[in-house]
Amino acid sequence: MGASADNGLKIVVVGGFGVGKTTLVRSVSEIRPLSTEETMTQAGESVDDVTGVRGKTATTVAFDFGRITLDARNVLYLFGAPGQERFWFLWDRLFSGTLGAVVLLDTRRIDDSWYAIDRLEQHGTPFIVACNDFGGPVHSHAEIREALDLDPQVPLVDCDARSRQSGKQVLITLVEHLKSQYAGQAAPAALPRQELV
Repeated sequence: MGASADNGLKIVVVGGFGVGKTTLVRSVSEIRPLSTEETMTQAGESVDDVTGVRGKTATTVAFDFGRITLDARNVLYLFGAPGQERFWFLWDRLFSGTLGAVVLLDTRRIDDSWYAIDRLEQHGTPFIVACNDFGGPVHSHAEIREALDLDPQVPLVDCDARSRQSGKQVLITLVEHLKSQYAGQAAPAALPRQELV
């Protein structure tokens, strides 16, 4: 962060195991992201539910970290949370000081997102839901909203976590949602939409 940057803005990417959180952080970060991925072992298969993620060979064991410089005074910090249940205890600390969150969703395993949404709602953290494209069954946004019992005010978007442009659009959607949430209040910081483009 440059000496003139005085606003560090924090966003957390959460969701189930293997939904693409690390990939999203990597695709949008301007720096080489800090990653705590470790090789998955056979011993871990008895602890982590690998149903639906059979081809996965590495997993995040702490968090991922990336950065986007918005302008001379504002820097966006991205934290990707681990998805396995055994690491959920880290989430509360990651949520501390968070401006907002992205819940990344694999439509083949919608149930895996309930915990993330529940924790964010308990913390009062504004969030959006982004459906990562794994080429699975196509569900309408109405069906996904119903399955998640998602508040109508929470934005729901499609994305490809591998694509920088798609990832940026997810972040822009979150920023616009945060602006609407903080309208009329003292927002933590102004995030001009065009700075992410």
